[in-house]
Amino acid sequence: MTNQPIAKQPFDLEVALLRLRIAVEPLPKAALFELAERGYSSLFEQLVACLISIRTYDEVMLPTALKLFAEARTPQAMSQLTIPQIDTLIRASSFHERKAQQIHQIAQRTLQEYNGNLPCNREILLSLAGVGPKCANLALGIACGEPGIGVDIHVHRVTNRWGYVAASTPERTLIKLESVVPRDHWLEINRLLVPFGKHTCTGSQPHCSACPVLDMCQQVDVTAHR
Repeated sequence: MTNQPIAKQPFDLEVALLRLRIAVEPLPKAALFELAERGYSSLFEQLVACLISIRTYDEVMLPTALKLFAEARTPQAMSQLTIPQIDTLIRASSFHERKAQQIHQIAQRTLQEYNGNLPCNREILLSLAGVGPKCANLALGIACGEPGIGVDIHVHRVTNRWGYVAASTPERTLIKLESVVPRDHWLEINRLLVPFGKHTCTGSQPHCSACPVLDMCQQVDVTAHR
């Protein structure tokens, strides 16, 4: 179906989030939030799981993280594993060799510098091997209750497709979203838009006919939809 220009309502984020909460309820949760609900909610666990998730589908990341945590859930236990052992446990994820090294380094540094307790400090997290703004923000939000916007490919695509922001990269989308989204919604943006982006507002031929915010969405760069 070719998209035809139609008049749109002004984008109201509060209304959009209200509708999205209902729309994503029956969908599989974003993996980090699913892990937290299962009890894997420590800062170390969330950070390690987020590292595993990089360039890896949630459907692969979730069982992979659970397999690793069955062997080691704390910096102390993780540091006692060898890098090859960690690599074997997370082999299903992309770039597993590099991630195994990074996870081991984070565990050792947490023990050596922070007595085994990773602090809820964004700058410290960003100084750790392999940790970028997305993982730091999500881990802090879920584990520490400190709001942050985790911008992955889904959040980047959806918010730009809405016309709510206009940015060429996830990093620039993060900066723009932080300037316009109320702080109390920062963590929720990722929780809602990951399942919404995976199942409704997909990369190609999005399911616009099932979109709860179609009346506000500018459908930027959408040339065909379902």
